[in-house]
Amino acid sequence: MRICLIAEGSYPYVAGGVSSWIHSLMTTMKEHEFIIYAIGAEMKQKGQYKYQLPPNVVELKEIFLDEYLYEKKKWGKRYNLSTVQKESLISLINNDVKVPWNELFDLIRSKKFSNVGEFLSSKDYYDLVEFMGKNEYTQAPFTELYWTISSMLLPLISIIQHEVPKADIYHAVSTGYAGVIGTLAKHLYQKPLVLTEHGIYSREREEEIIKAEWVKGYFKDIWINYFYTLSSSIYHAADQVVTLFNRNREIEIELGCPDEKIQLIPNGVEWKDYQQLEVKSDTQHIRIGTIVRVVPIKDIKTMIQSFALVEKKIPNVELYIMGPTDEDSEYYEECLQLVEALEIKNIVFTGLVNIKDFLGQIDFFLLTSISEGQPLAILEGLACGKPFICTNVGGCKEMLFGGLDDDCGQAGFIAPVMHYEEIAHYMIELCNKPELRREFGKNGLERVKHFYTRSSLISNYRQLYQSIGEE
Repeated sequence: MRICLIAEGSYPYVAGGVSSWIHSLMTTMKEHEFIIYAIGAEMKQKGQYKYQLPPNVVELKEIFLDEYLYEKKKWGKRYNLSTVQKESLISLINNDVKVPWNELFDLIRSKKFSNVGEFLSSKDYYDLVEFMGKNEYTQAPFTELYWTISSMLLPLISIIQHEVPKADIYHAVSTGYAGVIGTLAKHLYQKPLVLTEHGIYSREREEEIIKAEWVKGYFKDIWINYFYTLSSSIYHAADQVVTLFNRNREIEIELGCPDEKIQLIPNGVEWKDYQQLEVKSDTQHIRIGTIVRVVPIKDIKTMIQSFALVEKKIPNVELYIMGPTDEDSEYYEECLQLVEALEIKNIVFTGLVNIKDFLGQIDFFLLTSISEGQPLAILEGLACGKPFICTNVGGCKEMLFGGLDDDCGQAGFIAPVMHYEEIAHYMIELCNKPELRREFGKNGLERVKHFYTRSSLISNYRQLYQSIGEE
């Protein structure tokens, strides 16, 4: 079969996490051909791959959300949109109206919309924003509303206009823009559509927008509702929705995904691959590790603040932050400045490394994210018998404490998001109690062996592709 994987903001431009999951899926399923439909943020990412594409990848289609910036346009054109067409466009921004996606796709892909920027510089678009300002967003200044809605619609209309490669199955690995492309593929070709939601995309965007300085006041609600609207498209269009743990499933149902569509397939690792790692010989230092991209959603600043407290109590402690630092260079610089301001001596940013070179040298691991799905980083740490301290996000608690029919025992500590003092308390406890580290590590390894194996993950997706492809 030929399977089109639709990825936003991940493979092949970003290392780790969802990208690792995609790469593993393709390299293991050599019997299938894959198309990668990669949605990147900026054109400058084009061709900048973090992975060597497997031989069974037969096509890579790259599109970028800033492509519209490079279009030439004329102001003041008239499109003479019908009332139905106007209502379809308005429904994207009006959270109270269900979006008629199929009608919208046909309109945006018609000859009328050959130039995205030209439409958003037209008299018709001006009239639409004026109507919404008078009827829906009466408190918003018109100029700000005009440019806010433009910022929303430009990338969306641009990606909808792109051709979608033909495949036997379409598989989006998030909602959002990837979900919209999956919904579009379903509309164009009537082929099976699968969604795998690692984290809840719309919730993650909500958290980012609440903290964002570039979105002011009232406009935060407009942006948040917009991302929920995008995400809802594939919940209804998908033939099968896969999620990684039960809490995600509950949230998806709350957001309108039909319960009967949802299937649970946890992440998995090949635990035997982590049993022959070089064992730490230095007993003089306590080494804490984190496998993470240095970006705001991973909340590295809380990690740094926590470690500052630990370093004052435990003089021989070290923190290794292992992962790429180039995804958000401004945030990385802020982290370095915080380390300097707190006068921390023993933090090492390794950059992108071969994790297996470090895993055996770490005493325990840390994850302070403000949002997660079911992190592969935790499974990698548990697979080599190392305990974890995590914030209570996504599936982290279930991975450390277990779910139903799981008596493997506790494999670490869970702390509230951004609570650096409690995180530091747990770090100090594990530093001082090697026997507790061994107990937690043993429990975690048993949990991975029983519930999070790579063979089970691949087997489940093989069965899913086979069954849905036959249908």
